[in-house]
Amino acid sequence: MVRKFGLINEKGEEYSFMDIDKYCLLIDPDGLGITYDTSYERIGINFVENLRQLDQGKITGTAVFSNYKNYRKLINFIEDSDHLRFHYVVPDVGEYYRDVLIAEISKSEIKPDGFLQETITFDCISLWYAINEANYIIKAGENEIRWDFRWDSRFISYSARNLVVVNNGHTPASIQLSIDGEVVNPKIELSVEGTKVQEIPFTCTINEHEKFQYSSKDGDSYVRKQNADGTYTSLFNLSVLEFNNNNVLKLPKGKSCELAVTADDDIASATLQVFIYFKSV
Repeated sequence: MVRKFGLINEKGEEYSFMDIDKYCLLIDPDGLGITYDTSYERIGINFVENLRQLDQGKITGTAVFSNYKNYRKLINFIEDSDHLRFHYVVPDVGEYYRDVLIAEISKSEIKPDGFLQETITFDCISLWYAINEANYIIKAGENEIRWDFRWDSRFISYSARNLVVVNNGHTPASIQLSIDGEVVNPKIELSVEGTKVQEIPFTCTINEHEKFQYSSKDGDSYVRKQNADGTYTSLFNLSVLEFNNNNVLKLPKGKSCELAVTADDDIASATLQVFIYFKSV
């Protein structure tokens, strides 16, 4: 069993760093761990920390291409993508992602055997995260979600109506929710250790062939409607949101968290993603 690396774009397409015949082989990867930038103040003969922050990470390595065509395929993949995630699979541990921007891909001469060996550098714009996704339905006549998904072992349990999650990451966890229309006045509830701590009601009607979408991800937060033609309409307005309410939902670290989604009518289908963040994996 070996580690696996690759790039995934916003369309779900992947460029593998493990297939030298069709793509390339990434060797000597570095920057997968954690680095802090810390400054100190000298007090007598001791040094006291006065600023400590997480460094923006860089993932580096050497990409080996068996031919020039595969090199061009990587360049085209990057340039044709609006969003890139570095994909990292750790055998017997898990599958992780990190949002990245390309910083450098070198270009040298093709070797006599036809191979190219190039340095590659990615700037990291997020922590590592695991994506846990559930598709769910409810029974007719009940406005509570009925989960139909066997969660990864990091989730301690689930019941017929509510999902119980333990965030074992290093920061509060975010969610993304998408509900297919028709749906009227959806609402998200978060309970921590058995006590309801947050409720986010949305006053809106989402018609058939439209979607209600909510995200609490840093740098990618939204409340919006996806229209039938695929375009988006923001729902950040007073008619939809209670602005005196805390409308950013995060799952605290190390706590038993219960998520529930309801609406005035039945929810036919929806998808929930929970993002568990790690400073190093």
